Amino acid sequence: MTIPGLVEAVPVPRAIAARADGLRDLIGMARSAIADALVEVGLADARQAGMRSKQIWSWIYNRGATDFAAMSDLSKPLREALALHFVVGRPEVVEAQVSTDGTRKWLLRSGGEEYEMVFIPDADRGTLCVSSQVGCTLNCRFCFTGTMKLVRNLTAGEIIGQVMLARDSLGEWPSQPEGRLLTNIVMMGMGEPLYNFDNVRDALKIVMDGDGLALSKRRITLSTSGVVPMMARAGEEIGVNLAVSLHAVTKEVRDEIVPLNKRYGIHELLAACSAYPGANNARRITFEYVMLKDKNDSDEDAHGLVDLLQRYRLPAKVNLIPFNPWPGSIYETSLPERVERFSQIIYAGGFSAPVRRPRGRDIMAACGQLKSSSEKISRAELDKRAAEKEAAWV
Repeated sequence: MTIPGLVEAVPVPRAIAARADGLRDLIGMARSAIADALVEVGLADARQAGMRSKQIWSWIYNRGATDFAAMSDLSKPLREALALHFVVGRPEVVEAQVSTDGTRKWLLRSGGEEYEMVFIPDADRGTLCVSSQVGCTLNCRFCFTGTMKLVRNLTAGEIIGQVMLARDSLGEWPSQPEGRLLTNIVMMGMGEPLYNFDNVRDALKIVMDGDGLALSKRRITLSTSGVVPMMARAGEEIGVNLAVSLHAVTKEVRDEIVPLNKRYGIHELLAACSAYPGANNARRITFEYVMLKDKNDSDEDAHGLVDLLQRYRLPAKVNLIPFNPWPGSIYETSLPERVERFSQIIYAGGFSAPVRRPRGRDIMAACGQLKSSSEKISRAELDKRAAEKEAAWV
């Protein structure tokens, strides 16, 4: 099909993936990639592509448009042609829940797999907890997600699609930095972000782009369980706030509850934190510490934590997280007075140690409670299921 005023299509490189319906989702693509895609399918020449991609980008990320027909500064033939090749997608909402405390949780599906995201409203901010993987490979024993096997990495489009969907639900289009309900993003949902580095980086670049979603890097936090080799690169290429899931101060206990510690030990991890680009007293590293009764919550543990932070001269604060129970968990939540005592010792050592108030427990949306029913399926099994589905329609 030839559209008047448009150039002939050129072959699409194999590296550019298409959906099952043959359409390509523009969400998650950089502006330069959108421009290249327009050229590849013949909807613009190299001279036009930059301007067209800028217009499309603005409609997607400033106005939240999902229908090309709404892009009124593009010609009607171009809008119709765009719809033949592309979509501006969102994850499918399988289930949406609202907690008694106002926390919202969505079970999402894309590519046949399910994952979760959570929005936590507060008086002075609204934080979106974003997933980076379906499942997780780390198997942290206090975390419900850790009981899942890793199914796959989420794409950059699926990661930023969570942010787009949340803003749809909150009615936050057109994009305006002032007065937003969604003010902060934490990469603390399902998965280990540094094991999906490229996609997380590419998604967050769009979130931070002044012409994109325009959220300051100071309002974005990336959480890692301690993938030491990737931490410096995260600081250099992404540059957002760093949170580290520490949870213990001895090798014995951390080996048990965060098995990654057997590969990258506490001292190696803290040395990487000390070298994290941009860390200073104004941008402190956050250490997440889940409070497990009689496991890691003693006075000795608290003093040990202070000693470690002082030894490595870390600009740090400690978030104390009362353990959020889930079905089949083997741990219990530390008693409130024990958590308070632990916090007092950390404060006395010169570090901030607020206690995170549990949010969304009644809908399994609290820290460490996210899980979906997705499972890792072999290619042979996927082909078998597809054949059975096709046969059922014959």
